[in-house]
Amino acid sequence: MPQPAKLALADGTIYTGIGFGASGEVFGEVCFNTSLTGYQEILTDPSYCGQIVTMTYPMIGNYGINVEDVESSKLSIRGFVIRELCREPSNFRSTKTLDDYLREANVLGIEGIDTRALVRRLRTRGAMTGVLSTIDLDDASLVHKVQNSPDLIGRDLVREVMPAKAFEWSEGLSPLTFHSVHPNVVPAADLHVVAIDYGMKWNILRHLHNLGCRVTVVPGTATAAEVLAYKPDGVFLSNGPGDPRPLDYAIETIRGLLGKVPVFGICLGHQLLGMACGAEIYKLKFGHRGGNQPVLNRDSGRVEITSQNHGFAISSESLPSCLDVTHINLNDQTVEGLRHKELPAFCVQYHPEASAGPHDSSYLFQQFRQLMLQA
Repeated sequence: MPQPAKLALADGTIYTGIGFGASGEVFGEVCFNTSLTGYQEILTDPSYCGQIVTMTYPMIGNYGINVEDVESSKLSIRGFVIRELCREPSNFRSTKTLDDYLREANVLGIEGIDTRALVRRLRTRGAMTGVLSTIDLDDASLVHKVQNSPDLIGRDLVREVMPAKAFEWSEGLSPLTFHSVHPNVVPAADLHVVAIDYGMKWNILRHLHNLGCRVTVVPGTATAAEVLAYKPDGVFLSNGPGDPRPLDYAIETIRGLLGKVPVFGICLGHQLLGMACGAEIYKLKFGHRGGNQPVLNRDSGRVEITSQNHGFAISSESLPSCLDVTHINLNDQTVEGLRHKELPAFCVQYHPEASAGPHDSSYLFQQFRQLMLQA
């Protein structure tokens, strides 16, 4: 039998639908993603820790779930909101349905609501805290609970998703991945990269492996001394969830690495690198989440279509003189890329490793390799 479910927002708005996946009640920041595909990668992206994600594409689950395309070892997302669930997926790699996958991972989903109305409200009023429940269907009770729950700002969510200890990575890109940048034959591992994991997507590590890098992953709390003890040729700063401002330990580590080894950061790593150099962070109204964000590369003059997932951005007014802006979001002019003028360090706010997603920006991994070779 269909299981009734409700989503309540902090502004008092209620959406009624049908639950799928797990049962129970969860709280999180309600946001939306405009991607047409890639729901499995979204579900397994640790950057969504603390969030209830709404998909704007109307039918989700069409191609089921496969083991090859996951981006982490577990689901950190709080809840999943869709218009219509496909219960009979069709894909030669599919091993289970989306419904089964969420149930096994103990993640709540809701379908059958007007996702267009929900997204319009979030765009108008901004991302806000919500509660998704299959066990409490009383509107007043849900609104009271969500209005008294903590929001995402000021919380350290990295500690919830980073690995407990260091490990080596040796998996490359899937043969199904088309890439014009990386060679078909993986070169010998002549460079050693230490990747600091704040909630990293595994496809980043796959790209580094295919560049011929030996990759050591360390937790986001690693100190500069611990990272440098590995004698890396370069250090990668990963994506991750939530507000970067509470992450003093990460900023201190990055400051201890700058000038000693080439550094490349993505998403949260971009924000942390900027903060380590003196820039300030602010929260976007509803964030950038999707696979079609246009970004101008100011060096080449080319426009890249990018995959993005972030709710915070670096303030352009706060940039110190040591940083150059290399990339700009053409939708709202936010800072999408930075380069240190004197030290071998650069970063981008978006995801050049995206899968599913455009490959316009995958050249950045090659730039990182060249930076390490020149150091």
